[in-house]
Amino acid sequence: VGLDGERGKESDNLKLFRMASQIVGLDGERTSGQEVRTNNVTACMAISNILKSSLGPTGLDKMLVDEIGELTITNDGATILQKLEVEHPAAKVLVELAELQDSEVGDGTTSVVIIAAELLKRGNELVKNGIHPTTVMSGYRLALKEAVKYIKSTLMIQTHVLGESAVAKAAATSLASKVLNAEPEFWSKLAVKAVKAVKTQTIDGKSRYPVSAIHILKAHGKSSMESELIADGFALNVTRAAQGMPNFIRNAKIAMLDFPLQRHKVSTGVSVEVAVNEVEGVRRREMDITKERIAKMIEAGANVILTTKGIDDACLKYFVEAGAIAARRVKKEDLTRLARATNGSLVSTLADLEGNETFDPNQLGTADLVAEERVGDGEMLYIRGCSGARAATVVLRGANEYHLDELDRALHDVFMIVKRVLESAAVVAGGGAVEAALSVYLDNFAHSLGSREQLAVAEFAQALLVIPRTLAVNAASDAIDLVATLRAHHARALALQDETNTSPPTTTNIVVTTPTPTGGDQTTINTENTIPPVPGSIKKDLEEEKGLKYTGLDLTQCTTRNNLNAGILEPAISKIKCLRFATEAAITILRIDDSIRINPKPPPEDPRRRRG
Repeated sequence: VGLDGERGKESDNLKLFRMASQIVGLDGERTSGQEVRTNNVTACMAISNILKSSLGPTGLDKMLVDEIGELTITNDGATILQKLEVEHPAAKVLVELAELQDSEVGDGTTSVVIIAAELLKRGNELVKNGIHPTTVMSGYRLALKEAVKYIKSTLMIQTHVLGESAVAKAAATSLASKVLNAEPEFWSKLAVKAVKAVKTQTIDGKSRYPVSAIHILKAHGKSSMESELIADGFALNVTRAAQGMPNFIRNAKIAMLDFPLQRHKVSTGVSVEVAVNEVEGVRRREMDITKERIAKMIEAGANVILTTKGIDDACLKYFVEAGAIAARRVKKEDLTRLARATNGSLVSTLADLEGNETFDPNQLGTADLVAEERVGDGEMLYIRGCSGARAATVVLRGANEYHLDELDRALHDVFMIVKRVLESAAVVAGGGAVEAALSVYLDNFAHSLGSREQLAVAEFAQALLVIPRTLAVNAASDAIDLVATLRAHHARALALQDETNTSPPTTTNIVVTTPTPTGGDQTTINTENTIPPVPGSIKKDLEEEKGLKYTGLDLTQCTTRNNLNAGILEPAISKIKCLRFATEAAITILRIDDSIRINPKPPPEDPRRRRG
């Protein structure tokens, strides 16, 4: 009877909404209350379920085919969601969330979506059980604050404690879930060298590692192990425009242009009337304009000319005669990077403020050597010894385009992880260790709360276990046993930490005997609290605690281990931002209690059809 009464209430509300829409003149459909939350959670869980099987080192790839048949094979969460073309409004929030994680951190895009969807599902269950959404949201924010505090105080390790190898280990951990995982040592060393090669100093003395200064080129052929790093220069996937040009130039002065070097033509739509005997002079002048432009650049000292547009064959002879290298159809993005690396500038026009055409020598970039070298089936232009901001280029080799594209995506993620570790200088243990530790800690913290927020904090703690559980499932192991063992280890670590933090001081009595004026002795007892020496059993417990709080999953042997000693490391900022982004996304969707979808307007009627 209660169910029928509830249905009747919903139908009355729907009638009222429709009546209100008709009065206001709203041409659309309105969904409100629990129904809209359930729809949002269903859409977000569908997105999460797509990504779950691609999480971790044993995750699987997805094959995505778009409407024109273009194929993408990847396990990168941001790329998968970008190719899916999601239409549901709430699910789009998760797509934007993955893109934000990708741009801010570079890795962890799959984890952040899975955690956000799990928080959303558990928050929706609390709302169904009568907890107000505002209470759930405040509980989630409280849990997030405590989680970040616990990571920074207990789980975070400074890289200087672990040594230089910490950066390479963090890179290898990121590589474990990529297509590069067959040779983690080779790729981790290459990534660390590439990121360190672009190190710059800010005004306040801090080190920065701009990943945008690392150029990635893809060349078919050979094995991926044949890939190379050009640590002191730049490479462009272009060749000399003419065979008569030199193969290399030392002490290069590079002109970077964003306009064509072709015979000057009158703009489209402009007509010029000339006499027949003047036509030849006009044609000659059109050619002379381009010749003068080339002469101005060569006179300024340019011996390497790169342009984003075309170069006429008739103009190439001037470069050959001057002994310069010219290349056409260079990507504008590459020239912008090269300009920054060589202290030059991208020139879009030769016109100055007075209307004359001049070329300023200060716009030239400088490099020690520009040479054309053979790579695979073609040639590339190498610029070495750049004078400006430090630059590096990675030339990737691979069997086909799909493999090279996935190598590119994977290597970019690894670059971002190395950058974050070097800049923040703090790491945490990976393999589900942080999530399990936070789950146990927040579960205990929830019991200390005397308000309704404790229910939301407890659900937040349970939601974090979705990461180790999914990792275990993808490794074809028993997720229930592994997660239970993991929680037991972290519960023991937390108990040992509480014992060592709350050990009471001992009372020490100091007896002092002083002579009195009458000839006797006076005894004084001074009492003070002192901290006792650490006995051997407590020292053993401390060592055990240090090992237990870094316990994570070993997905190869399907067991638990100390992942800090095993070298499974992740940037601490990656975990913190992942939790923040996931929590904010879940709160954003939980706040929605009304959805109004406007009906699309019909196309205008064709007047010709009406007339017929």
